Parts: sequence; C-alpha cells; structure tokens
Amino acid sequence: MLDPPIIVHNQISNTYPISGPAEATLLLHSLKVFLSVANEKSFSRAAEKMLRTQPAISLAVQRLEAELDEKLIDRSAKELLLTDAGKVVLEFARRFENLESDMYNSLAELRDNSSGRLTIGANESTSLYLLGHIEQYRSQYPKVKIQVRRSLSSKIPSQLIDGDLELGLISFDPGDERLVSTVIYTDRLVFVVSPNHRLASRPEVNISELGMETFIAHNVISPYREIVLREFQRHRVPLNMDVEMPTVETIRLLVQRNEGVAFLPKMCVELELASGALKEVPVQELNVERNIRLVYPARRALSHAAKAFLDLVDRDAAAAVTLQQKQLLG
Repeated sequence: MLDPPIIVHNQISNTYPISGPAEATLLLHSLKVFLSVANEKSFSRAAEKMLRTQPAISLAVQRLEAELDEKLIDRSAKELLLTDAGKVVLEFARRFENLESDMYNSLAELRDNSSGRLTIGANESTSLYLLGHIEQYRSQYPKVKIQVRRSLSSKIPSQLIDGDLELGLISFDPGDERLVSTVIYTDRLVFVVSPNHRLASRPEVNISELGMETFIAHNVISPYREIVLREFQRHRVPLNMDVEMPTVETIRLLVQRNEGVAFLPKMCVELELASGALKEVPVQELNVERNIRLVYPARRALSHAAKAFLDLVDRDAAAAVTLQQKQLLG
C-alpha cells in the first residue's frame, strides 16, 4: 500500500532554481531519493534503505517535484505509481546513478594509474633523456597516455605556469619561485669530429687550434651556446659557425660526413661515440657540465600520473647516486 505523503507547508516554492553548487547537490540528492522510492515502491522502505526518516524522504521528493514543476508520483493510487513525468525523471535518475558510478570508477583508475594522461615538455636533446624513463613508466602503467611535446626550453617555464604542460625538462635554472626545479641528470658538452678528421686521433686539443675549423651549429639559442661563444671570445679565437642546422640529428650527420665539427650534448651522441661513427676530442679550456632539470608548478596539484612519473625519476636518480658511490669506493 502507498504510504501517506508527508505534507510540509510553506517550505517549498513553486520554483527551485539551480543557482549554485549547493542547489545542484540538493537536486542530485533529490534524484537519488526519488530513484530509491521508485525502486522500492515505498517511501518507508526507501527511508530504511537510505537510513533516513520517512518525512525527510517525502520532503526530498516534494522538493524535486517543485523544482521540476511536475507531479512525479500519483498519490491517489493505493500503490505507488509514477506519473508520465515520473517515468521520464526515473530514466534520467538512473542515468545519473550510472554516471556517478562511472565517475568514481574513473577516479579510482586515476589513483592507481590504470588510466590518465601525462603531458611533458622537452626540447630535442633533453627528450632523449626521457626515453629510458618512458620505457619503465609504460611497463608499470601501460594505460596512461604519454604525450611529449617538443618545445623551446626558453618557453617551457611559462607553459608550465599557464597549465599547458604538467612536467618539463630543461637544461637551465628557471629562477622562478612558481616552479620547482630539480637536477635529475648531469650531462656535458663534448667536441665531436668525424673519424676521418685531422684531430680525430688527438687525446686533447687547445682552443686556439680550433680557429680554422668549420663549426656546425644549432640555430636555437641556448645558455650553452653562449658559454662556448664567450670562451672563444675570451681566448680571442674565431668561432666560424658557417653552417647552422635546425636539429641535433642533422648536425650529427654533417659531422659524421666530415663537413665540419660541433659541440653537442654527450647524451645526443653516445651511440655514435660507442660505435666509432664520431670521435670525442677533449678541449682543454672547455669543460662544460649541462644539468638536466625536471620542472613542475610549485602550487598547482599534480595528477596521479605525474606524481607516479616523479617517483620513478626520483628512484632512478637515487639508484644512480648509489651506483656512483659504490664505483668511487671501488
């Protein structure tokens, strides 16, 4: 039998507009109550199931009816019957319930990194450092989508602050309190030549010997390019950058073909040095370390996927330090 409705006077207006989060929350609650009443076909059983009083359940349904300006339940019947409007609202209430369940499932997947997206900014050379980490990360979290965006290093800090990127790799200290910057790898610039170059067999060279060389330069301005320029100027040695190329790959290929020489990050030429396709010749006056920094916003919450990547990088960095210490101790 249909439970008698609880009538509450002077508490419900004809319209109940949704004007903010509190009202939206109240509407969603009313939909949940209505769904329970419809499923249980009873106000009292719905109240028991939801651990509420029957008056509270009835009030929630009345509020929903007032908000929608429709009668949802035929209160003249002996058993609980839905009106045509009630049947329509019931269908949407079920959809809301399913969407809520999907939302919580999706959030749970984000927490355990079985889904999600990670966006990292890096330039051509620093992106090489990511390869090993991405391989490990993908093996642990295969369902997280990773996007590495190629960006100029100088623009990555502002892209992080603006929210266009979650993480960034750069080779300089951004000097911005809005960003956290951590050195995760130390690389260095190396002077490389073709195996057929006149200096290829030398154990080292003096900077003064390089004044007649043709340097294949990167046409992107960087702090390390400026360091090399200043050092040549300080020693009053001409730096002939007759060829400028847009990528490290093209510089590497031209040097291999003995079309010139270059200063490149060692991480970019390790395979070529190991195979003998290029030769490293130390320059006495130039020993330039290049710190790779992982950068992210200081005040913005990171996604679960980004936190997991940070943890992986930290573990790898700690393992590398431990290995280095063991090697130093013999």
